[in-house]
Amino acid sequence: MPVLDLLDLPAALPPYAPIVGLDPGEKTLGVAVSDVTRTVASPLETIRRTKFTDDAKQLFKLMESRGALGIVIGLPVNMDGTEGVRCQSNRALARNLLRLKDIPIAFWDERLSTAAVTRVLIEEHDVNRKRRAEVVDKMAASWILQGALERLRNAAG
Repeated sequence: MPVLDLLDLPAALPPYAPIVGLDPGEKTLGVAVSDVTRTVASPLETIRRTKFTDDAKQLFKLMESRGALGIVIGLPVNMDGTEGVRCQSNRALARNLLRLKDIPIAFWDERLSTAAVTRVLIEEHDVNRKRRAEVVDKMAASWILQGALERLRNAAG
């Protein structure tokens, strides 16, 4: 299965199948999951990246435990709309995941998601630096997935 346009993702999934959101970083993989109605995204876990196959097994195990059958990967597009090295890396992640499992995958423009989550954690929740480091990746994954879910809802409505 090729990587899908976000708006084609729901048609590739059975009804009430949750979707996982990913915020890939160099050292971690933030993971979030939607509810079965694909309305709300919740932070799930931060995977410490080691070897790709081990990371993928951990991701697929998380997905299986939640019944998630699709993935939205954050794509850190530059502010001018161009794609840099991180976008290439995230696209490679999708290709590599597809080599292991035929699963619907789409991308979502995640510009400033980590910055936005960090700002919320500091300004609204007064979270200290150490605690932010522990939660920011899965929170950013949730931010990414929530944006994608809202786009899907707006397109359907």
